[in-house]
Amino acid sequence: MDPNDIALVTGARGGIGRALVARLRARGLRVAAVGRDAAALAELPATARIAADTTTPEGAAAAFAACREQLGAAPSWLAHAVGSTLIAPLHRTRTEAAREVLRVNLESSLWTLQAWIAALGGAPGAAVFASSVVARIGVANHEAIAAAKGGVEALVRGAAATYAGQGLRINAVAPGMTDTPLTEGLLRQPVMRDGAAKQYPLGGVQTADQVAAVMDWLLSPDSARLTGQVIAVDGGFTTVRPLVR
Repeated sequence: MDPNDIALVTGARGGIGRALVARLRARGLRVAAVGRDAAALAELPATARIAADTTTPEGAAAAFAACREQLGAAPSWLAHAVGSTLIAPLHRTRTEAAREVLRVNLESSLWTLQAWIAALGGAPGAAVFASSVVARIGVANHEAIAAAKGGVEALVRGAAATYAGQGLRINAVAPGMTDTPLTEGLLRQPVMRDGAAKQYPLGGVQTADQVAAVMDWLLSPDSARLTGQVIAVDGGFTTVRPLVR
């Protein structure tokens, strides 16, 4: 069975999700955009708009059921762009806040991947998930989100091994600081934006579309030999140090 032309994007109203929906539509795929608020999805150039909470197993399963109902089949292509962040040292992290970060980032990835695999019924496909640079290198005051995103990376590698024989490719991106609605408050002040930009060897703060471009590639035939990989989209932050003059 060949993959179909249907992609499902969760977190579609966020900066990266929104950019990815546009890219997938531009290359001819039918796209089901998923978010908790259907009204917020109205302006997206999606083929179908689905209100679902993918942080629960029932919500994730409902998203794929709605995709099948509206577009006629389960999606061969999945992008899970749901996420949140928490910047706080562990000794000042409230239990409720830590649990929420795990729920939104890790549990949503787990349930969405589980529901997608079930919906495909043995058919091939490709999925891409969102990790973070903080899962790949120690960054102060990011313990809870690092644990959540580290779990996402472990999930990706384990599932890639389990389902490779089915023809499923499962990968992730690990973005650095990205200009999205999620980081808008942090980057609004010029001193904060300049400080963030200086941390990256390539300089500057990357756009949501630059991250979406890599996710789009991971859902294309051009990446047919990649699975179980986490690609850092971070201007060199986690791997290189620039020459200091």
